[in-house]
Amino acid sequence: MRRGKPRVVPIRCADEIALSREAGGLAARVLAMLTPHVQPGVSTEHLDQLCHDFIVDELHCVPTNIGYGGFPKTICTSVNHVVCHGIPSSGEILKDGDIVNVDVAVTTPQGWIGDTSRMYYAGQPGNQARRLVDATYEALLAGIRAVKPGATLGDVGFAIQSVAQRERFGVVREYCGHGIGTVYHDEPQVLHYGVPGQGLVLEPGMIFTIEPMLNAGKAATRELSDGWTVITNDKSLSAQWEHMVVVTETGHDVLTRWPDGTGCYPPP
Repeated sequence: MRRGKPRVVPIRCADEIALSREAGGLAARVLAMLTPHVQPGVSTEHLDQLCHDFIVDELHCVPTNIGYGGFPKTICTSVNHVVCHGIPSSGEILKDGDIVNVDVAVTTPQGWIGDTSRMYYAGQPGNQARRLVDATYEALLAGIRAVKPGATLGDVGFAIQSVAQRERFGVVREYCGHGIGTVYHDEPQVLHYGVPGQGLVLEPGMIFTIEPMLNAGKAATRELSDGWTVITNDKSLSAQWEHMVVVTETGHDVLTRWPDGTGCYPPP
């Protein structure tokens, strides 16, 4: 529950945007590194260790998630019906056909935070899983493309919601995107549903994440007893993608572009 007045949404100057872009690019490098390692038979704990060592030894950054609110690991690994905040474990072994979201955040030596996530397939997914993952990526792109000066966060949420409704997928409402910079979760809150024309009016220099979570079934979720892992209430599959974006004078720019390209997906 929020207390007091919300923070003012920061408006970043060119130098600050450059620092945020650097942080976002480093976070994206972590997920690119991880891609060939997401395979059946691999534990999510092993994926976490790979990301930790890469962030510390190769990028010379700090894994932002460790200790954040008591979270114990470097990455969140959300497999199949896990919506978000899954905790990597040596006992969680990926199986053929699993889908997994890996969410990573890094803090640079200058104190700027990069935060991004993407979906992976372990082996060959089923048709419904592939359709869900593809639709969630399309929803992410729809949200990103709604970002421009004078647009509202309601426009962004509506664009995402429209894709989900067309595909008859549920939009998770309890978790949202957020402002980011030197504060991990800053203003504004970026909902993944909304009404056109409502909400915060976007201005050049605003930086935030867009990270829709869509469920193959209903939108309802519940948190497990570990205090972190969130699953779909009906045990249906869930998918999520996340990018950091900055509002520019003419539209938007993505700060977490994949260094290995977008493969079969259209670029943001």
